[in-house]
Amino acid sequence: MALVFGILVFFLKKFAWKPILSSLKEREDTIESALRMAEETRAEMAKLKSDNDKILAEARAERDKMIRDAKNITDKMIADAKEKAVVEGNKIIADAREAIQQEKAALVSQMKKDMASFSIEIAEKVIRRELADKSSQEALVSTLISDANLN
Repeated sequence: MALVFGILVFFLKKFAWKPILSSLKEREDTIESALRMAEETRAEMAKLKSDNDKILAEARAERDKMIRDAKNITDKMIADAKEKAVVEGNKIIADAREAIQQEKAALVSQMKKDMASFSIEIAEKVIRRELADKSSQEALVSTLISDANLN
C-alpha cells in the first residue's frame, strides 16, 4: 500500500502536480488581476463622480448667474419702461396744458371781439335813439364844437 501510495504520489507529482499548481497560479493571477481592475474601476468611478459633482456645481453656478442676469435685465427693462411712461405722460400732460391755454386764449380773444361788437351795437342804438330828433343833433354838434374850441 505504501508502494501504491508512493507511485500515486510520484505520478501526481510528475503529471498532475505541475498542471494543478500552474492552474492554481493562473487562477490566482486572474483573481488578482480582476481585483486590481476592480480597484482601478472603483478609483476611476470615484474620480468620475468627483468630476460629475464638480461639473454639476459649475452648471448650477452658471444657471444661478444666468437667472440673476435675466432678473437684472428684466428689472432694468421694467425701470426703463416706467421711466419712459412717466416721460411720455408728462409730455402728454404738458401738451394738453398748452392746448388748453391756446384754446383759452382763443376763447378770450373771441369773447373780446364779441363784447366789442356788442358794445358798438349798443352804442349805435343809444346814439340813434338820442339823436333821433333834429334838436338833439344840433345840441350835440354845438357841444362838440365848444369842446373842440377849448382844447
